[in-house]
Amino acid sequence: MSKLKKFLMAEAIREAYSRGEEEEQMEPLVLVNADDRPIGRINGGDYVIFYNIRGEREVQLSESLIDPDFKHFPVEPPPKPKMATMIQYDRHLDKFGVKVAFPPLEEIKDSLSEVVSKNGLKQVKITESEKEVHISFFFNGKNKEPFPAEDRISIPSPRVRNVDEKPEMSISEVTRAIVGKINQGEHSLIVANFPNLDVIGHTENREAILKAVEAVDTHTGMVVEAARKAGVITLITSDHGTVESWLYPEGTIDTGHTKSPVHCLLIDPTLPPSSRVSLREGGALTDVAPTILALLAIPKPEVMTGESLLVSYPKFEKGKRRLLLLITDGWGITDDDYGNLIKAADTPVMDSFHEQYPLTSLKASGEAVGLPEGTVGNSESGHSHMGCGRVIYADRMRIKKSIEDGSFFHNKALLWAMSNAKKEEKPLHLLGIVSFYSSHGSVDYALALLEMAKREGLSEVYIHSMLGRRGERPETGAIYTEKIEKECQQLGLGKVVSVIGRYYALDREENWDRVEKAYRLYVHGEGRKVKQM
Repeated sequence: MSKLKKFLMAEAIREAYSRGEEEEQMEPLVLVNADDRPIGRINGGDYVIFYNIRGEREVQLSESLIDPDFKHFPVEPPPKPKMATMIQYDRHLDKFGVKVAFPPLEEIKDSLSEVVSKNGLKQVKITESEKEVHISFFFNGKNKEPFPAEDRISIPSPRVRNVDEKPEMSISEVTRAIVGKINQGEHSLIVANFPNLDVIGHTENREAILKAVEAVDTHTGMVVEAARKAGVITLITSDHGTVESWLYPEGTIDTGHTKSPVHCLLIDPTLPPSSRVSLREGGALTDVAPTILALLAIPKPEVMTGESLLVSYPKFEKGKRRLLLLITDGWGITDDDYGNLIKAADTPVMDSFHEQYPLTSLKASGEAVGLPEGTVGNSESGHSHMGCGRVIYADRMRIKKSIEDGSFFHNKALLWAMSNAKKEEKPLHLLGIVSFYSSHGSVDYALALLEMAKREGLSEVYIHSMLGRRGERPETGAIYTEKIEKECQQLGLGKVVSVIGRYYALDREENWDRVEKAYRLYVHGEGRKVKQM
């Protein structure tokens, strides 16, 4: 193979592996020419298609590129490219002329939070900043603003470079906030999330994960005890599994989410000891919202297709009782001991709860939560389905179908970017995650966009790859980047010109120093040089 046929950026990623860098925090790599000048920088007037599909982690980077009044770090001046995004990241980006390829189909009405609000009851959402968007935006049916009488408490997550440095995260502060609201007595519904298993579970640090599991177990006991003393019902569940299946069959670590069901526990101190209440089997996360409404004696709206999990439960008057929904984020369940770090941890609290109280399992992956059959769950779909009580088909399903039926190649927003780039003789930049399966997108989107650019007759296309191995085997970033580089060579169009870990490019907690590193890679070409031969 000649030097021109080498997969330069894939090889550079493999060299980064050999230096001890992992994908999530991979330092910037930039393709340069023979004179060491960076290739494919994003300049004013260029066209960018940001093909990620989650949204909340994409907003900060988008703002740095297109907001003329951006002030969080020097932008010298803002490059102001013209941007299209695969889905709507945030409505306020519209004012910068952002085009959306797959806009929301409809506004999601009558979520759990909206129904509770309409019934005149107060509610509060409590977690740390790492999961704030999940129990607010996603849980509320992608409604950003709180409903009337809805409060939100977000405890700052620890500012550490590696999350496994503090596996307990801010759980003590979150617990204090939950217990405080339980004892205060003014909220009929408290929704809280302990994010530790999900966040620490994406690392390869076994001891840190065990500490995270044990911290969640201990603090679950603390909040449940406070709820019992105050006469507050507790419903414990999770959005998806993670560390209960931490190893692939051959022993490689799986840092991603799982297909496992999740637990659902009911602890109701208002019931008499002779109560025969149970939770039905065969449920899914869509049944959480109807169950909570039943416990609060609020009628379920027709749009909620989920059903209450309660069996043989007595009737109560609306507004007479209070409820805590505790989401032990990432706590999946399986009988298999292999790679099961939940079973390997010391969890006396949850073990006793599983034996003592009504318990069932809920489907939290695949079609049950609007995802393709056989795929793992994720935080976005998990919280959306818990909070909305119906199946909400994921954007990835719409995009996958559009690629298969060919309508993708006629999408107005994507054609806008490509046709104008061609007419104005400007480069097209494809910006996004490089992964087979990520809640943020897929390498298939980059490949489809390259094929579309070829069809539309573009001559200058640059790909900016974001890496972050979650739920995939080691070194997949190099594998998928090579796949893109190979496709570029076959099409005779496009170059992978930059690579960076998603830790920098996809921040959502205003760690602007991280975003600035990604910005300076894309706009100024700052990074480890990979020379084009």
